[in-house]
Amino acid sequence: MDGPPPPLRLFVFHHAGSSHVPYRQWPGLLPEQWDVRLMDAPGHGRLGDLPQFDNAARLADFFLRRIQPELDRPYAFFGHSMGALVAYEMTVQLAAGNRPLPMWLGLSARGAPRARGEEKQYHHLPDAELQTHLELLGGTPDEVFDNPDLWALYDPLIRSDMRLVETWRPRPGTPPLPVPMSVFGGGDDAFVPPRRLVGWERHTERFLGLRIMDGGHFYFQDDPGPLLRRIRQDVAAASS
Repeated sequence: MDGPPPPLRLFVFHHAGSSHVPYRQWPGLLPEQWDVRLMDAPGHGRLGDLPQFDNAARLADFFLRRIQPELDRPYAFFGHSMGALVAYEMTVQLAAGNRPLPMWLGLSARGAPRARGEEKQYHHLPDAELQTHLELLGGTPDEVFDNPDLWALYDPLIRSDMRLVETWRPRPGTPPLPVPMSVFGGGDDAFVPPRRLVGWERHTERFLGLRIMDGGHFYFQDDPGPLLRRIRQDVAAASS
């Protein structure tokens, strides 16, 4: 019989236009030996009073400075969509600075870096077209679209996050990360289909696998159990 998982600090990074709230059940569903930290980007959630970033490198630097005192034990990163991009950028910055690296990196619903960064520019869309895109993507409460005052609050937040994602470019010549990496996605994700995820294998020296789950872009929203079980398994594999 397997023993209890080793102590670990897991940092979870949220998707665009969101906060830690959709992930708030995770600490109670993961091993009790894990210290699960649900992060908020500036302008989001508990950091809603701070100026928002629309640049991935600067947001990654913000997070790294904020969590530096907490990297005193084995730690790992998991990010979904925008959060995956930021988690990857953080790990690249850590590797470039010869600083202690996460023992595992989990990236979800984020396509692998493209050579020329060909990203569709959704953040420029008119309101009606952007709302249609977000409704198809899922993950945004319906009341945001139905209430003009609520949309007025969310619109700049969402556009800034989307600008961060759509303007990010991989650094030329970035070597594969010396960090075990798992990549996750929804089999029915029309915006980041599995074929967009395959390329991550080239960006790590130890690729643990592509994990395709049932569902769309927010495949874990209704039931995070299958994803969290896979995270636990992959962390165990990374530490072996």
